[in-house]
Amino acid sequence: MRQSILATLLILYAATPLMATEVPTVELGQKLFESTLIGSNGNSCSGCHPDGKGLEEIDAYDDGMLKEMTNFCIRDALKGEMMDLESTEIESFLLYLRKLHRSMQPKQ
Repeated sequence: MRQSILATLLILYAATPLMATEVPTVELGQKLFESTLIGSNGNSCSGCHPDGKGLEEIDAYDDGMLKEMTNFCIRDALKGEMMDLESTEIESFLLYLRKLHRSMQPKQ
C-alpha cells in the first residue's frame, strides 16, 4: 500500500512541471482568432474582424472586460462555448488582441 502511494506521488510530482509550463502565447491567440472551430457556425473572429477591423477601441477595456466581451462574441456571434476566464486560451487570445491592436496604430 505504501509503495502504491509513493508511486502515485512520484507520478504527480513528475507531471506538475509539465502542467505548470502551459503559458499563454500570442501564437495560440492568433490560431484561436483565425479558427472556425472556436464556434459552431463555421465562422471565425477574423471573419468579422479582418486585420483587427472593429477592434480599434480595445485599449479602453481592461483585461477582465475584454475577456467578457470576447466570450460574448464567441457565444453569440460564433455560437461557441465561452472560454474559462482563467484559461491559457483566453489569456493567449488577449495577448493576440493587444498585439493586433498595437500593429494597427500609426507609426510615429
